[in-house]
Amino acid sequence: MRSDADRERLRQTFATAGERYDRVRPGYPPAILDRLAELAALSPGDRVLEIGCGTGQLTRSLLERGYAVTAVELSAELAALTRSNLPEVEVITGAFESWPLPAEPFAAVVAATSFHWIDPAIRFARTAAALRPSGSLAIINTGHVEGGSSRFFIDAQRCYERWQPENTRPGFRLTPAAAVADDFDLTPGGFFEPVGTGRSVREIPYHTEEYLDLLLTYSDHLATPDEQRNGLLGCIRSLIDDHYDGRVTKAYLFQLAVGRVTGRA
Repeated sequence: MRSDADRERLRQTFATAGERYDRVRPGYPPAILDRLAELAALSPGDRVLEIGCGTGQLTRSLLERGYAVTAVELSAELAALTRSNLPEVEVITGAFESWPLPAEPFAAVVAATSFHWIDPAIRFARTAAALRPSGSLAIINTGHVEGGSSRFFIDAQRCYERWQPENTRPGFRLTPAAAVADDFDLTPGGFFEPVGTGRSVREIPYHTEEYLDLLLTYSDHLATPDEQRNGLLGCIRSLIDDHYDGRVTKAYLFQLAVGRVTGRA
């Protein structure tokens, strides 16, 4: 588990990667949005709060469903990109933990690959306070699973062993999506009761430079000292170009969990 200081330091790294994040991070599958609407009982016109919108990958899909979206984003750079991409969205720049909640509650709070960055001491209580009675919290996580160019990701461990040994996993093998449990815990503090889960798998191809750009949207890579990071990226570039014809495919597992606010909120 990360310390408070580590969590704050790493979540600040995204401010340096806005344009790249917007260009190479994957969007969210329609099946996940369908399941979210079903489990949270959302209808067009409902007010939805998104925590950590990044550059608007999920925000765009929420708008397309007809929801009235308010987004809170810590990074001023990422928030500005979302405003530019989606001017119809109200984007608040700042930390969700300290943002004054509006008087009118939301039908749902959605956090896509962002809930783990919120202060664990208050994230469930504060989310519950933003919701109307029977409102829902929806958490979406994205994981890397077996599929696509699986052999490449094993071979790439040699680059990490040399240049980023703290992120090396001996005997690394990708986990099949079917073996990844839906083990979200939405119950801390008693603010939410679980409603249901959903999942979807996508395989996305990347050319060499696209894949290197993707790596530079992850906090652990962004936080690595320049010399190590440049060495790591050079090693991976050579691996893809020399042994994988300049193209690799990454398999993503998108997991959704929805909880309904209890009377405690």
